[in-house]
Amino acid sequence: MRKTMLYIAFSTLMFSSMEIALKAAGGAFNPIQLNLIRFLIGGIVLLPIALRALSKQQHHLTKADWGLFFLTGLVCVIVSMTLYQLAITVDEASTVAVLFSCNPVFALIFSYLILHERLGRANLIAVVVSIIGLIVIVNPAHLTNPLGLVLAISSALTFGLYSIVSRWGSVRHHFNGITMTCFTFLAGSLELFVLMMITHIPAIAGGMRQVGWLSNFAALPILKNISMQYFWLLFFIGVCVTGGGFAFYFLAMERSDVSTASLVFFIKPGLAPIMAAVLIHEHILPNTIVGIVIILIGSVITFMGNRVKARESQLAEQNATVPASDFQQMPTAKADQLEAKLEADLEAKLEAKLDAKRDPSSPD
Repeated sequence: MRKTMLYIAFSTLMFSSMEIALKAAGGAFNPIQLNLIRFLIGGIVLLPIALRALSKQQHHLTKADWGLFFLTGLVCVIVSMTLYQLAITVDEASTVAVLFSCNPVFALIFSYLILHERLGRANLIAVVVSIIGLIVIVNPAHLTNPLGLVLAISSALTFGLYSIVSRWGSVRHHFNGITMTCFTFLAGSLELFVLMMITHIPAIAGGMRQVGWLSNFAALPILKNISMQYFWLLFFIGVCVTGGGFAFYFLAMERSDVSTASLVFFIKPGLAPIMAAVLIHEHILPNTIVGIVIILIGSVITFMGNRVKARESQLAEQNATVPASDFQQMPTAKADQLEAKLEADLEAKLEAKLDAKRDPSSPD
């Protein structure tokens, strides 16, 4: 249990510092370029563990497997994480961290819509509470940065979608969490690299420069500023935050359960703003503090609901593994009554048989 808590603590620290590290690196790297770098490094860090898992399963990747990875890579790396990276460049790191931490709420909604999973009472309450927290933070009556909020919420929503698609794919293709995440990162990095190279085609780059909001995406840099000057920053973002954070998160999940490992995302909304205030001196607005508290309450409700659901699943699995018999399927009192009745019937038959043998007029 001690190791599990250490894994959770490391993952929480890494994930809570993610927005701060990316914000610090934003001036040196293009947001899309940084997205490519961090997920490529993260995928490479997870690769040895993923290959070991595949070797134990004696599983060789097929075209269908890679099709799944390119789908999850598209949703996660290209769509969700690009929106996330852009949100960090235009909004406060603490706000983006809190809004992105709501992705489990969106995952619950998508699990209901796509996988038709039943939403328990605790999950429904958590969804409502978290949405109230989001509204308090967004503060529709006084929007100061609508673009940043839209980007952050869209990132959380699409990451919730990725979580469900990834869960569906891992069950169908029999992959564990690290394997799924590793090859999602690598496939998404390859897709992103191809898209970035397309922006260097003169005709396409010229057309993008003529459109105001697309001009920043023309001829996206790939190797710019990758040097020893930024080595430790890239090492922290790629190896520690992206690769290490996810690796320890899944190790915690393997040693405990999903609900325990998900503590990472439930602590982050409270820890990330504090770290942002201390490390990069971000000012946290009063409505943001209120919203954080509300979302933390929603997170606690989600956590408790997940714990109850996990216990119910374990009990169901235990009952399914016990050999079925008349006695095991009945309450103890009824089983005892049936056993006594059977013994009485058996004794009566034996006594009748002995009496028949003693009586010479009996046909037997």
